[in-house]
Amino acid sequence: MTFHPDQYDEFFECAKVGKQVKSFSLEVFDPEEGTFGEVSLESLFHRGKWVVLFFYPADFTFVCPTELADLAARHQELVAMGCEVLSVSTDTKFVHLAWKNAEQLLKGVRFKMAADPTGEAARYFDVYDYDSGLALRGTFVINPEGVLASQEINFYNVGRNVDELVRKVEANVYLLSHPEEACPAKWEPGKKTLTPSESLVGKVYESLNE
Repeated sequence: MTFHPDQYDEFFECAKVGKQVKSFSLEVFDPEEGTFGEVSLESLFHRGKWVVLFFYPADFTFVCPTELADLAARHQELVAMGCEVLSVSTDTKFVHLAWKNAEQLLKGVRFKMAADPTGEAARYFDVYDYDSGLALRGTFVINPEGVLASQEINFYNVGRNVDELVRKVEANVYLLSHPEEACPAKWEPGKKTLTPSESLVGKVYESLNE
């Protein structure tokens, strides 16, 4: 069977927020060890890990190293929350190694750099650009139960803000153990949450300011 790229979603399931993601493995370059390896989502979930997938268009480009540097600056905070962070592009693991060694902005990168040269993972998360063969700037947060909790997709020309990623992970980590609650806009740890009920209808202001 053949089909036009625009019909991909008609034949193949894509990841959806609030739904279980399929398990798959990716080859990686590990900057901390200086070695190649493989990471499977299933093994991370078995270890109780949250997973952050940080898709970007390509190595040796321009906005991309600024994003990875921003992610590296907050990496340890994500690790402390139980996250495994994987940057992902359609480059090979060999190009990841070369880029990490060449680009000074990547000096602080410690998270694993995953290779998706066939674009299978990018297609599954619906960030694959069939015209270029590259991935758009997609960020995906998956909880330890394997459920996609959050996603953000930007076009090539707009870099992301990792501060907001950290905030969203903090909120999702909190909500996993407090499923009866909800986090309002700009919520940060220690601030008030909302508990949806009949008494809250039309009274959100009062609840947040009592």
